[in-house]
Amino acid sequence: MISRFNAELATAAATAAVGAVTVFGALEYGIGWDMAGPEPGAFPFYIGIMVMLASGATAVKTVANRPVLASREFLDRHRLGRIGVFFGLMTGFVVLSMLIGLYVATVVYVTAAVWWQGGYKPWIGAACGVSAALFFYVVLEKGFQVPLLKGPLEAAFGIY
Repeated sequence: MISRFNAELATAAATAAVGAVTVFGALEYGIGWDMAGPEPGAFPFYIGIMVMLASGATAVKTVANRPVLASREFLDRHRLGRIGVFFGLMTGFVVLSMLIGLYVATVVYVTAAVWWQGGYKPWIGAACGVSAALFFYVVLEKGFQVPLLKGPLEAAFGIY
């Protein structure tokens, strides 16, 4: 389907584009020094330059190894199916979060992912899902006081 050479070259081009956007965005904020020290765009500018250089190095290495990489398959039907399941589960998670709240959706998503993609028994997936939802509640809601999206089930239990 897709060769490893094409995938690596496309990734190098995409990360180089991200680096270029970062560099040009940083220029708006200034990249030099003022009386207080470096201007706000200095750090993102240099990070963007490093990302672009690393992307260039990846592209050069990929082109140098073209004979080997062109013969390797990057994405076959089996891997494409696994990616499809991942995105399907993620889309379901987003929809469920909007309909029934983040905590219940987290339980459903983690349970399904651990069961279907991880190959574990359903009760292990359910334990992981409940543990993740409890972790989010304790750490984010109670510890850091960051309110997360709630649904009708949380309201029934008095979680606001």
